[in-house]
Amino acid sequence: MDDEDSYLWLEDVQGAAALAWVDERNAETRVALTTHHGFAVLKDRLRDVLDASDRIPYSTRYGEFLYNFWRDAGQPRGVWRRTTLEQYRKDNPLWEALLDVDVLAATEGEKWVWAGAHLRYPDYRRALVCLSRDGSDAVVVREFDLTTRAFLTGGFEVGEAKTWIGWIDADHVFIGTDFGPGSLTASGYPRTVRRWRRGTLLEDAEPVFEADAGDVSAVGWHDATPGYERSFLSRSIDFHHSELYLLSSDDRRSKIDVPDDASAYAHRQHLMVTTKSPWLGHPAGSLLVFDFDAFLTGDRTAQALFTPDERTALAGHSWTRHHLILETMRDVATSVEVLTPHADGWSRTELAQVPPLSAATVVDTDPDRSDEYFLDVDGYLTPSTLYYGHLGAETEPIKQAPARFDTAGLSVERCFATSADGTRVPYFVIGADHTKTGPVPTLLYGYGGFEYCLTPYYSPVTGRAWLERGGTYVVANIRGGAEYGPTWHQAALGKNRVRAFEDFAAVAADLVARGITTPAQLGASGASNGGLLMGAMLTRYPHLFGAIVAEVPLLDMLRFHRLLAGASWTAEYGNPDHDNDRPHLQDISPYHNLSDGRPYPPVLLMTSTCDDRVHPAHARKAAARLRELGHQVLLHENTGGGHAGASDNEQAAFNCALTYTFLWEQLGTSRM
Repeated sequence: MDDEDSYLWLEDVQGAAALAWVDERNAETRVALTTHHGFAVLKDRLRDVLDASDRIPYSTRYGEFLYNFWRDAGQPRGVWRRTTLEQYRKDNPLWEALLDVDVLAATEGEKWVWAGAHLRYPDYRRALVCLSRDGSDAVVVREFDLTTRAFLTGGFEVGEAKTWIGWIDADHVFIGTDFGPGSLTASGYPRTVRRWRRGTLLEDAEPVFEADAGDVSAVGWHDATPGYERSFLSRSIDFHHSELYLLSSDDRRSKIDVPDDASAYAHRQHLMVTTKSPWLGHPAGSLLVFDFDAFLTGDRTAQALFTPDERTALAGHSWTRHHLILETMRDVATSVEVLTPHADGWSRTELAQVPPLSAATVVDTDPDRSDEYFLDVDGYLTPSTLYYGHLGAETEPIKQAPARFDTAGLSVERCFATSADGTRVPYFVIGADHTKTGPVPTLLYGYGGFEYCLTPYYSPVTGRAWLERGGTYVVANIRGGAEYGPTWHQAALGKNRVRAFEDFAAVAADLVARGITTPAQLGASGASNGGLLMGAMLTRYPHLFGAIVAEVPLLDMLRFHRLLAGASWTAEYGNPDHDNDRPHLQDISPYHNLSDGRPYPPVLLMTSTCDDRVHPAHARKAAARLRELGHQVLLHENTGGGHAGASDNEQAAFNCALTYTFLWEQLGTSRM
């Protein structure tokens, strides 16, 4: 493809010509897939699991209540609600409804989608509620009174923008939003931090900090922990580098002198730092703790709470009132332990035995008041069990998700493929014993970017739509993610992006070599950055696959930085405007490497008109180019849903049914 882009007109998101073209593509896709004899049945079965009333209602504690946002068939847009721990223990808790988004949407004539709430510490009587129009990243903010269960007249209120906001005290908030020209970065995120006082106009909010126009964003927040009240500022230089500042009462800034590629935050007397490069004699991927006040005076005495090795990485950590819960991964399987600070160091004990090839995740703790925790454990074939406990006491299962699909004859196996440069790449195979079944339709999923880690998880949608029908499902833990810590991510940055592609292709080839599937029966899917991965499979390794699905994909690597939030990703991929980066971006750009001289497998592209993160033009232009070259391609663009692709369970079920119907038609014979 030459430098002239004949499909730039498809970048006009709401343009009449572009939308008319999209309507034509959607109609073609509906005819091709929704008329399939099993489509309606599959969609209903997927909607059933998404709406199921016996799902685990995961919650977050604020004070005496546990808060949850819930969607089901009767409340498709959802309800924000709360209950007590006593009630939560019951099979059918009594919930207090706080905000019914369906009622609000109907009353105001808007397609509101819940985007979260920030509760005011320590009384939790007010909240800053965020609402999105049809799933976009941009939100409106309104202050909500949890006593009257109503929006507060004359309270804090912000119009639609990519806003962040957080409480300082009852009458002040830190805010970043669109204040007009110059107030946003090139990535479209807030550039300034302001202090806004109740009863004053938003435009009169007091400036506190301003990042550079080329930065990703600036953020401010207040820690109101009694005895440790402090305010902080953060300047995100790019997606992987930032600066952290302590803000004094007279608005003087003191930089917290940690490497700009590290993650750092203060917790009570501690400064917690997760390294991404070697520092102070500790390897990348370490979790270090310092005395906060001593660090500010120049003391760099660190205690290493976690040190990685070549097979083990940090997965996460959570504070309770007196302890730190540490989650680690060894070859992408989870372990959980408890660390306790003492005068002479930290002790550690195992929290729970995690079943092999499973994942354990701390979903909530109570760091202000107690050593309470909620721990969720699941696996590819094992529904979630939610455990509740206090550290130092017994742990009990408090919620159990029911099985949603038939697992008879299925198993999980962790395998390793060898990539082009000799790197050992783990992947999980979920399905029947291939030595008995022979090759079967297989779906390979991957992401490989932005330090995102793919750990085992129970998916009723995949189970019903693919595994029950005789398919095998595979998850590839390729470079670009964080499965082996920051070095695993950094190995696929910039000009080395091809390493992630080579890893995924190596897994695909290994599946065939093991007799699990054949190229004609092997499909691949990925979303967002995983959509770029799918574009690479299409243009670089079409012979390995029988079908490819790319959802909300990133495909034009020469213009991504000019489209919506794309400028924030140049630290991951490179900058097309820089001479050193443009050659490798040209080389990996799927849109620019589509050709009429190669036999591509059938492709399904999925996107959303209101995705204000990854521009829908990536999918639109790739579909147009593939059509021009005579290749088999379908495009479905949902009008709502934002970057998630769906704003309610009906849309999600429809999208999934499209995907799996397409894959099964291309890769195997339906057994529905």
